[in-house]
Amino acid sequence: MVSGGESGASAPAWRGGFGRLWSAAVLSSFGDALRTAALPLTAAALTDDPLLIASVTACGYLPWIVFGLLGGAVADRVDQRRAMGAVDAARGLLMAAFAVAVALGHASIGLLIALAFALTTLQTLFDNAATALLPALVPAERLGSANARLMTGQRIAGGLLGTPLVPLLLAAGAAVPFGVDAVTFLAAAALVASLRTTAPDRTPRAAGSTLRREIAEGLRALRGDRALRGLCAASALCNIGMGALIATLVLLVTDRLGAGSAGYVAATTAYTVGALAGGVGNRWLVARTGPVRAVLVAGTVQTGALVVMGAIPRLAALIAAMAVFGFMGMVWNVNTTTLMQRRTPVDLLGRVGSAFRTVAVAGAPLGALLGGAAAAAWGARTPPLLAAVFFVLSVAALIPGIPAHVPVDAPPADATTTRATG
Repeated sequence: MVSGGESGASAPAWRGGFGRLWSAAVLSSFGDALRTAALPLTAAALTDDPLLIASVTACGYLPWIVFGLLGGAVADRVDQRRAMGAVDAARGLLMAAFAVAVALGHASIGLLIALAFALTTLQTLFDNAATALLPALVPAERLGSANARLMTGQRIAGGLLGTPLVPLLLAAGAAVPFGVDAVTFLAAAALVASLRTTAPDRTPRAAGSTLRREIAEGLRALRGDRALRGLCAASALCNIGMGALIATLVLLVTDRLGAGSAGYVAATTAYTVGALAGGVGNRWLVARTGPVRAVLVAGTVQTGALVVMGAIPRLAALIAAMAVFGFMGMVWNVNTTTLMQRRTPVDLLGRVGSAFRTVAVAGAPLGALLGGAAAAAWGARTPPLLAAVFFVLSVAALIPGIPAHVPVDAPPADATTTRATG
């Protein structure tokens, strides 16, 4: 098993680069929550065709599958801070233009689909660059705490603050949520631009190197590292199970439990609250188990929570299980991300990180289709049990993939990460 953990003194410093990166990420998450909630409502106001409405959401996933690996390769080539600032500035301008179109009554389904596709295409570069930049701002032993604080802040900004504001903002005008999102993108771009980092010492690219070859190099690194391969396989299986659960949760709550929309809101809120608690409790758990055992514990406990969801037809049991599932989901996400960052050589972080994200996005729609088919064939209680099977497989894939002699950090290489200067 991978050794190593984080001590109680391993919290990242808020002053300097990490604090500004955290602020930019949380601000962007707040704006993303406004847009994510407002876009389907805007689409529903323009058409009653379910396929067209669903297409808006689908186009928010498609660029990850098409461009995810390319975004990772580009992130490893460029100055990541400047790339993130440029992407957020471009997204801010796109959202501002869309807000004007909505205000003038020129919105259409085609425009919504194009916007969703363009924003996510840009996000493939931004997210991969952010994953690669964080180790340049935070020492390796503090990456776990840094990831936990980032993810917790994003969950609070998006799940607890952003989404509930959408009805109020829409009441003020259909364009208002999109205008606010544009402001958050531009403010985040300014925060990222204020970072002061020096470029990491990357291995020089071979003469004639192409993006295609560099993407292949990243995939070879992922496939050739037993620890990274195990984490990636586990993440793929986990996300198939997540897709099956999330796509059919509303059916479980409203049809099987008869709890209506209030029950659905209670279940999703319990998940969010549990995730926030997981962001706080992760450090305590990792200090006692180490990061890999924390992932194993998280996957095992989540499996039990899924069995409870499918086996016990009580709303209270579902709410409790969703809270536990959210808690351990945050533990899983923080530690798999941290382990990937620490195991990957600095000049491959963008490409390996993009492979993880591409697998995650591809797994979720597949799981959603499987969950929908299972619910149609055997009832709404089946998808959580199906998800539990994939979580068992996920934990099983992780165990042989990370044997005892593999260290947490990547083997020594010529490339080293240079820390931020402020």
